[in-house]
Amino acid sequence: MKSNLNEKDFVGKKINGGITFPTGFYAIGGHSGIKKSKKDLAIVYTIKSAKVGAVFTKNLVKAAPLKWNMMMLNQRNEFRAIIINSGNANACTGVIGDKNVELMAKTLAECLEIPKESVLVASTGVIGVQLPIEKICDGIKKFSKMLGNSNEESLKAAEAIMTTDTHPKQVAIEFKIGGKNVRIGGMAKGAGMIHPNMATMLAFITTDINISSELLQQALTETVENSYNMISVDGDTSTNDMVIIMANGMASNKEIIDENDDYYRIFKLALNFVNKYLAVEIVKDGEGASKLIIANVKGASSKRDAKLISKAIVTSNLVKAAIYGEDPNWGRILAAMGYSGAKFDPSSVTIKFINGKNEATVFDQGFPISIELNIIKKIMKSKEIIIEINLKEGNEKAIAWGCDLTPEYVKINSQYTT
Repeated sequence: MKSNLNEKDFVGKKINGGITFPTGFYAIGGHSGIKKSKKDLAIVYTIKSAKVGAVFTKNLVKAAPLKWNMMMLNQRNEFRAIIINSGNANACTGVIGDKNVELMAKTLAECLEIPKESVLVASTGVIGVQLPIEKICDGIKKFSKMLGNSNEESLKAAEAIMTTDTHPKQVAIEFKIGGKNVRIGGMAKGAGMIHPNMATMLAFITTDINISSELLQQALTETVENSYNMISVDGDTSTNDMVIIMANGMASNKEIIDENDDYYRIFKLALNFVNKYLAVEIVKDGEGASKLIIANVKGASSKRDAKLISKAIVTSNLVKAAIYGEDPNWGRILAAMGYSGAKFDPSSVTIKFINGKNEATVFDQGFPISIELNIIKKIMKSKEIIIEINLKEGNEKAIAWGCDLTPEYVKINSQYTT
C-alpha cells in the first residue's frame, strides 16, 4: 500500500481533544495541595497494557522521577499508567526523593490494582524541595476514582501539569491505518528552561495504534529531533524534561513491525505533526514571550549545518532582544550563524524577514540591502516573524522555533521561588 500523505495533511485532521482521545485511555487532573489552589496532580491510565517509548533530558543532573522511569524501562516495555505532579520537581532531593517516587507509583498501583512497576512518574516545578508526599498520596487516592475519557478529563489533566504556563497545551488527531481508525492524543507543559535537547518540558502522547516497541521508540526519537529539540526559550536545559508515548494497540490494526512499511511512514508523519504542534505551543507560551520567532534555514550543504544555524538564531539573546524591540538587526543573525559551528560562505547568504503577508530582504550575498521602512515595520510588529536564511550551498533545510526576550521573562525568573 502506498500513500501520498504528507505532514500538512494532518493539519485538517486535528480534533478538539487531548490525552483521552485514543481508545482505552483515561485521565484526570486536580488539586492535591502542592500549589495553593491550582490543579497540581494528573493521572493517565490505559485499560490495556501499552508499549512505551521515552526520551529524557540530556542534563547530567536528573530528577528522581526520571531515574525511576529509566530503571523501569530497562526492566519491561509495557505500562499501564503515569502519575504527574506540578509545583515541585523532586530534583536534587536525595534518597528521600527516590523513595517518594516509588511511593507515588505504589499508591497509584494499589488504587488501580496494577503492578507498581507498570507506573511511570513525572514531576515539574521548583528544584531542591521535598514533595509534600502525604498530600500527593491522598490526591492519588482521590483522583484515581475520578478517571474519565471525555474532553473534560483530558483538559483537567493538561491543566494539572502546568507551572508558569499561561494555558493548557493539548492536541488530538485521527487517521487511517489498514482501514482502521487510529488516534493520537497529547498534552505538554513548558514555558521556561526551554532549549534544544529538551528542557523543563513534559510531553505525554497516547495512541491506540498497534506497533512494535522498537518502532514506537524509533518514531518518537526521530520526531523529537524535529520538534522539541528544535525549540528554545532561554537556552537552559532542565533536570526533569521527558517525552513519553504510550501505544495500547486498541485500534486493532495489523501490528507494524517493519520500518519500510508505508503504514509506519504514515504513523511517523502523524506523530511528527503532534509533536511539532505541542513544541510550537510551548514556545508561543514562553515565559514573558510576545512574539514567535521561526528560523527557516534552507540551501545548506548538510542537515547538521541547517540545524546548527537555525538553533543558534532562535537561541541568541541578542536576536531575541532585537525581535522584542522590533529591530530588524540582521547583523546579530549573521553573527549567531557564524558561531553556530556550521560551515557556510557568508558571501552567499541571503537573509529575509517575513510575516506571511510581507517579506523584506535585508542581506543578500554578502551585501546589506536598503530596507523599505513601511514594510519592515509591519513585519516586525507581527506576533510571528519568520527569519528565512538561504545559504545557497545545497538542498538541506531545517526549522527552529523560539520567542523574544522580554522584561517579563526576567521578572518571572527573578521571583520563581519567592
